[in-house]
Order: sequence, then structure tokens, then C-alpha cells
Amino acid sequence: MDIENNGSAGAGGEPAKKEKKQIALNVVSNKPHRGFGAGSIDLNNVSCVIIDEGSAYIDDGAMHAKSKVERGIKFSTNKEDVPNGRKCWVVWVAVDRTEEGTRYGGVTACEMLIDAEARRGWKILADHVNKLDYALKRRFILDGLSEEEKASLRKLLMEHNPQWWEASDEALKQGLA
Repeated sequence: MDIENNGSAGAGGEPAKKEKKQIALNVVSNKPHRGFGAGSIDLNNVSCVIIDEGSAYIDDGAMHAKSKVERGIKFSTNKEDVPNGRKCWVVWVAVDRTEEGTRYGGVTACEMLIDAEARRGWKILADHVNKLDYALKRRFILDGLSEEEKASLRKLLMEHNPQWWEASDEALKQGLA
């Protein structure tokens, strides 16, 4: 018996190490999280919409910066690095599930520039993270979207689930009018 480690020897006579609990964020889970790390951000009710060249479509790959338009692109925080970039948007859509029913609870839009030919892009990651947080906090931030982009997003949300659209806050409907 080794006095220094109180008789608890690991393999090869080395002291046994206590395992630390790791904080893991499972973004694509379909079950509620309990236990260690509970109270962390729940992204189960958030989806991503990409608006590219006036067309809006759901692309949950954007949650990890792996949307169709982002794949293979090297991003910079300097807008001048992408002089030929086309404007694209990541739109965070948070869904509220309440006793009254389900609705679009928070919707925020983040700009990015993509030059697919040069495989370069511009975005401010901090802005994307903050806008995701604002969507989770049930805000509507749609500044910068053109009329065509707003109409495309409105059409997608309405067609995806007309009941959710009807139950949504007037601020969203006015923001996309």
C-alpha cells in the first residue's frame, strides 16, 4: 500500500486521476438536457434561414457555419478583402412553444459577403453570435434586408407553417411588410 495516494493506485502503480466532467454542447439533440451543464443555451428551437440572391431557404448547416453558401469559403473580418462579394444573409429563427400554440418568437438577420469564385467571404462572427442571442431573447432585428429579401423571408415563414405565422407577434409581420 502506497501511503502517498492512500492506497488508490491506478495502472502501473500511479495515482488514480479524478475524471473532470466535460461541458458539452449538443446542438442537434432532440431530447431535453438535464444534469451537469443544465441551464446552458438551448438551441433546439432555433433554425437557420439563408437568403441568397433574393431566395430564402432553410439551411441548418449555418448553425455551424457550414451552410451551402459558406462551405469552402475562407472568411475575413475585413470587408475590403471581398470586393466582388454578393450579399447573403443568415437569419436566425427562434420558435416559441407556449400554451397558446407555436409561433415564430425571434428573428434576426446577419449580413455576410460571399465571393464563391475567389472562395473568400466576409462576416463578423461576433455579430452572428449576438444576433443568435437576440433571436433566442425573442427580438426581431431585420435591419438591412431589402424589400425583395424581406418578401422572400416572409413567404418562406408563411409557407413553412401558416399557423405559426398567424400566431406570431405583429412586430415580425410589420418588420417583413
